[in-house]
Amino acid sequence: MNFYSIKAIYKFEMARTWRTLMQSIASPVISTSLYFVVFGSAIGSRMVEIDGVSYGAFIIPGLIMLTLMTQSISNASFGIYMPTFSGTIYEVLSAPVSYVEIVIGYVGAAATKSSILGILILITARFFVDYEVQHPFMMISFLFLTAITFSLFGFIIGVWADTFEKLQIIPLMIITPLTFLGGSFYSIDMLPPFWQTVTLFNPVVYLISGFRYSFFGTADVHVGVSIGMTALFLTICIALVGWIFKTGYKLKS
Repeated sequence: MNFYSIKAIYKFEMARTWRTLMQSIASPVISTSLYFVVFGSAIGSRMVEIDGVSYGAFIIPGLIMLTLMTQSISNASFGIYMPTFSGTIYEVLSAPVSYVEIVIGYVGAAATKSSILGILILITARFFVDYEVQHPFMMISFLFLTAITFSLFGFIIGVWADTFEKLQIIPLMIITPLTFLGGSFYSIDMLPPFWQTVTLFNPVVYLISGFRYSFFGTADVHVGVSIGMTALFLTICIALVGWIFKTGYKLKS
């Protein structure tokens, strides 16, 4: 394993974050804080508890997941798209660096950025609502597992996309709607039986439900199912990344 090459790619990607702190870190944290102000304080103060949890605290896991997934995809997809767009990806591919090391460098940096954001939002939430984390180890595990999984997914999108517009299609048109409809702001038990069944086909439900369980000990879906679905999605992403490098899809053309 060439750790020097991994470190070089990782440091290069992280340096881009430090150069654009307002866009990479401050903007997502401020945007999420507005959700806490509007939904947590203003609307939440007029709503009853959900599963024994105040509404302001109830939405914390969903908001963190929303930011975590979108930022993981955005960071990873942009990170691999720019070298492909500029043609510098061929320098990386021709270097004595394995595909595994390339993926670890790019995906590791993207997952680190989104994990930092998730932790910052968790800290920021304390200024708006009171909450407690019943299962800290599980919460951290879900946080990092989701960041890695969706960074891999973003890496796939970055290779697939051939325009800047395509980079935004899946995060904006698919991931964000699925997150809002996946129980970020409500429990799926509040839905009619038919729509509860339909919602279970939304993969984001399992991520939010498992993450919420780590906070409050309650979930819409059994935590074991949530872990299994997350692991399944991670496996699919790893398989797709492996196929991309094996076939040279859009990398060698």
